[in-house]
Amino acid sequence: MNTLMKITAFFICVVILPSLVNAWEGKVVTVTSGDTITALKEGQPITIRLAGLDCPENDQPIGPEAKKFTIDLIANKTVKIWPAGTDQQGQTLAFIFIGNRNLNKELLSAGLAWHHKAYSRDPELAKLEFKARSKKIGLWSNPDPIAPWEWRRR
Repeated sequence: MNTLMKITAFFICVVILPSLVNAWEGKVVTVTSGDTITALKEGQPITIRLAGLDCPENDQPIGPEAKKFTIDLIANKTVKIWPAGTDQQGQTLAFIFIGNRNLNKELLSAGLAWHHKAYSRDPELAKLEFKARSKKIGLWSNPDPIAPWEWRRR
């Protein structure tokens, strides 16, 4: 078995399979921002941040649009949640699926989020941000958008 096959097999066993086993369904009860929701797991509210991206803050340009986009797709719906870890505040990081649609990818494709490269090396997420930037859609229509992590520092 060559090295690439071994790395791929390792990635599938260590990263993909555990997240599939830990996946769960929950009803979305709150959309706090474009990238933060609360869903019920066994009747208990769980705060979830979308993995691999960062939407503009609610008081930042495009922030309200990102929140509305998320509300329109998943508010009061049962979604599939694929945990991907926890953030520094202990919140669950996850990918959210509505049927076969991935909310994380939809936000990036619509130009409503940054691929958070400091925490994600996912080449597909990077490519989706690049395409939105190239099309100058969403936050990329602004010639000098401010990243949410910079906005929060101000």
